[in-house]
Amino acid sequence: MKTYRIACIPGDGIGREVVPAGREVLAALAAAQTRFRFEFENFDWGGDYYRAHGVMMPADGLDALRGKDAILFGSAGDPEIPDHITLWGLRLKICQGFDQYANVRPTRVLPGIDSPLARCGPGDLDWVIVRENSEGEYSGVGGRAHQGHPIEVATDVSIMTRAGVLRILRFAFRLAQSRPRKHLTVITKSNAQRHAMVMWDEIALEVSREFPDVTWDKELVDAATARMVNRPASLDTIVATNLHADILSDLAAALAGSLGIAPTANLDPERRYPSMFEPIHGSAFDIMGRGLANPIGTFWSCVMLLEHLGETAAAAALMGAIEAVTANRALHTRDLGGSAMTADVTQAVCGLLSGK
Repeated sequence: MKTYRIACIPGDGIGREVVPAGREVLAALAAAQTRFRFEFENFDWGGDYYRAHGVMMPADGLDALRGKDAILFGSAGDPEIPDHITLWGLRLKICQGFDQYANVRPTRVLPGIDSPLARCGPGDLDWVIVRENSEGEYSGVGGRAHQGHPIEVATDVSIMTRAGVLRILRFAFRLAQSRPRKHLTVITKSNAQRHAMVMWDEIALEVSREFPDVTWDKELVDAATARMVNRPASLDTIVATNLHADILSDLAAALAGSLGIAPTANLDPERRYPSMFEPIHGSAFDIMGRGLANPIGTFWSCVMLLEHLGETAAAAALMGAIEAVTANRALHTRDLGGSAMTADVTQAVCGLLSGK
């Protein structure tokens, strides 16, 4: 029997509730079959760890994760700690440390969930957003000088390399090629950002010639927001820079019904390091500890984790259980307009997986 070693990092806020729920669902899935099992290890990194040690995770934390098959992550964010410390000290330290350069965010309207788009028909909103996850606007290059003085200056520099742009665009074209519609939309802002984004456009054209069976178009990021609302069926696979995709994927999740249902995979496509899977909803301290968090985003992230491990049948079984639960409006959590609790949704998914 195959054993998969999974690192669980709940992080902050409701991450401490949804990651244990995800672990419970994965354990129920493993118990229902005889092909594989999971070996979980929990890491208590995050805001509380920072208060005790002055860092979000230990200096040798990456070494502790390096031998794992995958990482299940909750959220990073604490109202008592500046956001740039929580983000750069934990999530981005792992993403960049393990060169997880492809951030993949599928979005579609699940059964039983209403999209706020009045004209969105069945199947009209079924997207995958590919986010460049290692450079661009989140390169961490910049600084501040003369703080507190009238001449204070601060810079954040967006760094794009040919190697980085080539690999994410090739990844996006391959992903589009694997989907039924074989269509990719490349998001840009080269009308205003006339150096790096022009290079991005030029490389997109170069890479497109390697994929003659993929149709593609180019859209300015501001126009893309309107297109997502007005013409959702015109989109399928989308690729964008680190910042642009970060923003567009939250819009996509809201259009699909809730940020609480949206998953993310932070992938090292070359599989040199473990990849990391997480819901996109953040730490949501306002509902922490009340059992109100929607665990569907974590469960869908677990589907992506299973797919990455090659367990496609198990992934399909879990996705089927998720869709059966969302189709039951009595099991909708507060973000979806219902009153179900985190535990209710978790128990329902586990019950379906175990046949109870």
